[in-house]
Amino acid sequence: MQVPAMLVLEDGRVFHGRSFGAQGETFGEIVFNTGMTGYQETLTDPSYHRQIVAMTAPHIGNTGVNDDDPESGRIWVAGYVVREPARIPSNWRAQRTLDEELDRQGVVGIAMPGTRALTRHLRDRGAMRAAVSSTETDPQRLLRRVLDSAPMSGADLAEEVTTGEPYVVDPPEGVPARFRVAAVDLGIKAMTPQRLAERGCVVTVLPANAGIEDILGVRPDGVFFSNGPGDPAAMDGAVAVMRGVLDAGIPMFGICFGNQILGRALDLGTYKLRFGHRGVNQPVREVHNRRVHITSQNHGFAVDAPATGPFDTPYGRAEVSHIGLNDNVVEGLRLLDRPAFSVQYHPEAAAGPHDAAEMFDAFCDLMSGHSAPSEPTPQPAEPAKP
Repeated sequence: MQVPAMLVLEDGRVFHGRSFGAQGETFGEIVFNTGMTGYQETLTDPSYHRQIVAMTAPHIGNTGVNDDDPESGRIWVAGYVVREPARIPSNWRAQRTLDEELDRQGVVGIAMPGTRALTRHLRDRGAMRAAVSSTETDPQRLLRRVLDSAPMSGADLAEEVTTGEPYVVDPPEGVPARFRVAAVDLGIKAMTPQRLAERGCVVTVLPANAGIEDILGVRPDGVFFSNGPGDPAAMDGAVAVMRGVLDAGIPMFGICFGNQILGRALDLGTYKLRFGHRGVNQPVREVHNRRVHITSQNHGFAVDAPATGPFDTPYGRAEVSHIGLNDNVVEGLRLLDRPAFSVQYHPEAAAGPHDAAEMFDAFCDLMSGHSAPSEPTPQPAEPAKP
């Protein structure tokens, strides 16, 4: 049975379609993702918490859903917008259809013919609040509820998606343990500690509210700050912890949200992008050698930093290490007088290209060059966070 549904944007634009996934009503910031693959990783990325995601690829759900590819234990998107969902998935790994999985997890979606018009509208007007509903029939009533919903600016969401308890990810069998890494979970994806573990890191994943004492208690050779949802301007606690790591001189690597937290720790500003970067095809240039990587990204905020030459910070000199080629947004920071760097994209590439996987190697080199590798203390592994 085809159940009518509608999408209402904050500026009053209305789109009509049919219900997809769970029926009901949902609110969030609407954004678009240009990836042609990786919809399961997108859905389960905690960075999409409280966002309605519209996919620009015309067919979504072709390979179904399996239990191996999720980046966390649940779907985090607030709602899902697609043009044409697959009627019959075709993949030997598929265990359920995407429609069944969205319904099972209570995620409200809409299938509609206007995803191209929606994307162009968001590029012109910017990301905004929205609602998807298969129960409301009056767009004006739904619009009033949209205008009453919370904006993304000023939102502190990391503690809503982080792990409840610390857990450990050990190197796979046959890979010797070389480093201890304390990973601050601001919304971490499952593949990220796995990528570190593949390189011989014993990764202790800590909750977002972990203090510098918790980090030092791991006796880490390096500290990692993850991706995550929300506005970096609201993350004073994480900024204070980042400054504690920099004060201690411990090698530090941050990605995505971690890049923005480093920027704030260096007394740089952050700002909201018009429509953000979300997809697996974002070109980024390394400043020092002009190499270009095609990267996976998911962020709606960016760091405001001098684009040319080193600049002074409370922790010595720093520089912009990477620039986005689509719009010249800062895509990486590097401290010149302390062992710390960050990138705005996702080098774990789940889903996405593997051009930037070397960033994990660079972190290991930084830990190796900073001090003699310590022998990690074996710790019992715990299951991945819910």
